[in-house]
Amino acid sequence: MGSNNSTSGSCFILVGFSEQPGLERILFVFILIIYLLTLMGNGTIILVSRLDPHLHTPMYFFLTHLSCIDFTHVTCISPQMLVNLSGPDKSISFVGCVVQLLLTLGLGVTECVLLAMTAYDRYVAICQPLHYFTLMPPQLCWALACISWFLGFSTSLIHTPITMTLPRCGNPQINHFYCETPPVMELACVDTTNYKKEIMILSSIFLVFPLSLILVSYAHIAHSELRIKTSGGRQNALGTCGSHLTVVCISYSTIIYVYMTPKSKLSHAVTKFVALL
Repeated sequence: MGSNNSTSGSCFILVGFSEQPGLERILFVFILIIYLLTLMGNGTIILVSRLDPHLHTPMYFFLTHLSCIDFTHVTCISPQMLVNLSGPDKSISFVGCVVQLLLTLGLGVTECVLLAMTAYDRYVAICQPLHYFTLMPPQLCWALACISWFLGFSTSLIHTPITMTLPRCGNPQINHFYCETPPVMELACVDTTNYKKEIMILSSIFLVFPLSLILVSYAHIAHSELRIKTSGGRQNALGTCGSHLTVVCISYSTIIYVYMTPKSKLSHAVTKFVALL
């Protein structure tokens, strides 16, 4: 790809896993299967949650929003990645890169905040069961969801234009399998130290506050579970929280590794595999 095209912003090259062609074939099959399962799984959750009146509860309300995020997030990344894995063409248009960056950043922040809202919902359901529907009315659920989406995409609408308009030195190769802030910023031929500090501060904010709410919520839930005398009651409480805790661990560990680990200690190969999570 010539420098004229790259500097004019026509397209980029997603390096991905091209240095391991044998692995690319395996990843193509793996990602295709996971992509289809993700579409079917999240699509089913959204459809059933809307159609079944018994599931019109705060828990399934937030679960539907999380499913929408997963559905959109995987659709934003996977088709382009499958195209790049299936042949020698690793290019992505400038517009496609902007869309990926805008959506992945916006959805990522929204998910962080929504996971905290979901943890609060689980706290109320387990620790205040008799007042659950009083403390979690539909108006509050919608307000919490709207705040999550607003914070996510207002952040993305600010940082995406800044990242994509950084001066580049003719190098169109993004050492990743999709357009994400850190690898795109590596193409800049200006000092981005201050901007990286801003991103780390922003990442800290959207990690510390939601994660603090999650930890406080689950501390109360754990304390409440210790007072449950029946094993069945404890299993029900664990069942409603186990999957949420799994998503929290995967999401936050990935974000911490990619956005808050000093770049000198990051391995490009490991970063790409972590991002696959």
